[in-house]
Amino acid sequence: MTFENILIEKNNQLATITINRPKKLNALNKATIEELHEGFKTLDADADVKVILITGSGEKAFVAGADISEFSNFSVEEGGKLAAKGQEILFDFVENLNTPVIALVNGFALGGGLELAMACHFRIATDNARMGLPETSLGVIPGYGGTQRLPQLIGKGKAMELIMTAGMISAEEAKSLGLVNYVVSQEELLPLATKIAGKIMNNSSVAISKAIKAVNDSFRNVNGFETEVTEFGNCFGTEDFKEGTTAFLEKRKAEFPGK
Repeated sequence: MTFENILIEKNNQLATITINRPKKLNALNKATIEELHEGFKTLDADADVKVILITGSGEKAFVAGADISEFSNFSVEEGGKLAAKGQEILFDFVENLNTPVIALVNGFALGGGLELAMACHFRIATDNARMGLPETSLGVIPGYGGTQRLPQLIGKGKAMELIMTAGMISAEEAKSLGLVNYVVSQEELLPLATKIAGKIMNNSSVAISKAIKAVNDSFRNVNGFETEVTEFGNCFGTEDFKEGTTAFLEKRKAEFPGK
C-alpha cells in the first residue's frame, strides 16, 4: 500500500513508522490517522515484525497536535463521531496491538500527538521534547483518550492540572512523572530504542502479547488478575513456552518460534 503521510521502514524484526508531514509539524489529520491504522494493522500481521517504533519526521515535532482546520466547524454529532472513530481505529487500536509499540517523542507532542504517544506501550523522549494537552485553550477537551491515559500514567492531580491549564512540560519533567521512560539527545534516540527493542525481541512474542492484554485490562472495568491467570494458563499451550522452558533446562538461548 502506498502512503502519502507516513513512511514505513523494516530492518530485520524492527519496523519504524514515521509520520511525514513536516510542514504541518506532523499534525494528525483524518487521512494520516487512517494511514497509521493501515500501517499498524499490516505490521502487526507480519510475523517477522517483533517491535514497532513510531516517530515524527524532522527534529521539531513528534506530532504537534490534530489538524484543527478539519473540524473547526463540526457539529456536536460530528465531533462525537470524530473522537469515536479516532479512538477505534488508531488510539485504542495501538494500545491493544499484539506487537509492542514504542513512541520516539522527538520534539513537540501536543494534543493528539501526546495522546498517540500515550497509546503506545511506552515512550522515549529527546531532551528538546515538550508535551501537553492544550485542548481546553480551544474550548474543547482531549478526545483521543487523553483524559483517561494521562491520569493512569502520571496520577489524577497532575493530569487535572495539565489539562485545566493547557500547559506544556519538558522532557525531564515528563520523565520524573513517569510519562516517558528515558530522555536522550536526538542522536541517542534511535540507538537507545533499537537497543531496547533488541532486548524485547529476545523474548517470546506470544508471551509479550498476552502480557500487554493483562496489563491493559487492569486499567479497564475488567479484573486484570483474572486476565493474568487466564493468559498465564494459555501460555502453557504455546510452542514458545515449550521452547523457553526446554532451553532454560538445557542451559541454552531460546529460539522462540512465535507460536
